[in-house]
Amino acid sequence: MNLLHPHTGLYTDLYELTMAQGHFFAGRHETRAVFDYFFRKNPFEGGFVVFAGLADLLEALQDFRYSAEDIDYLAAQGFKPEFLDWLRHFRFRGDVWAAREGEVVFPYAPIVRVEGTIVETQLVETLLLNLLNFESLIATKAARMRLVAGDRIIAEFGLRRAQGYGGMQATRAAIVGGANNTSNVLAGLHYGLPVTGTMAHAWIQSYEDELTAFRKFAEQYPERCILLVDTYDTLRSGIPNAITVARELEQRGYRLFGIRLDSGDLAWLSKRARQMLDEAGLTYVKILASNQIDEYVIRSLREQQAPIDGYGVGTRLVTGHSSPALDGVYKLS
Repeated sequence: MNLLHPHTGLYTDLYELTMAQGHFFAGRHETRAVFDYFFRKNPFEGGFVVFAGLADLLEALQDFRYSAEDIDYLAAQGFKPEFLDWLRHFRFRGDVWAAREGEVVFPYAPIVRVEGTIVETQLVETLLLNLLNFESLIATKAARMRLVAGDRIIAEFGLRRAQGYGGMQATRAAIVGGANNTSNVLAGLHYGLPVTGTMAHAWIQSYEDELTAFRKFAEQYPERCILLVDTYDTLRSGIPNAITVARELEQRGYRLFGIRLDSGDLAWLSKRARQMLDEAGLTYVKILASNQIDEYVIRSLREQQAPIDGYGVGTRLVTGHSSPALDGVYKLS
């Protein structure tokens, strides 16, 4: 089974199938129906939602079916042979009308309309809600960060803290909502997204000293080198060693792209880092920050005039921190 898009009609709640069988034996399964998707309350105590998940939904609907294995399982659950014979040939042939992904939407306004038979429109309910509620939630969180970050870089780093394979959809939704790029390599391949990355503390700790670790990294990746400067002592070790490597890169015809702060008082450390870099003539080196970043942290940093050029956001983005779910519903019109 494709864990990114489980194209099986079993990716649903049981009652969708029991209702479908009920309609089938009542002779109502070809009755036409219209369902609307909407939500009732904005998440994050905010004023809007950014719609996302439509592309994933359409891809899933195009291959929504029941395999022989699925049919055997349903038979073991007590579903009747006549219904299962019909279900094994099922394909979604309904019509989907929707807002564009990335559009701002509001409570109670229909965002997606599904038209078709009563059975096909009902069977896709759980899949639709699963994809649209989650991706719209994460896209909205990303948009809130974009609004306060302005033109600063927002890199999505959340895969390791995401909810299992939902990290794929979270990455895509983050880009829809305004993130520039992602560390998620598989999402980069699957969705055609720009990928980015720096280094981990483990790289530095694996060498005998920090300067050697920086040099070895810069030797291999001189064109877009970003050094993580807080493994030992940001101001006494990390930044001075980064300055040394930056000067060595200049001698080779390259420029250090940036440094990353991943702990401590980000506002104060970024100001000291900027001062040290500028005094060394490295005004072009960017300062990136990570560590539990969200829209509130970004706003605070900007209010403190922290000279940060970009943010690595993870946990609080891909988990929809503070609003764990969007209350989208799918109702018969």
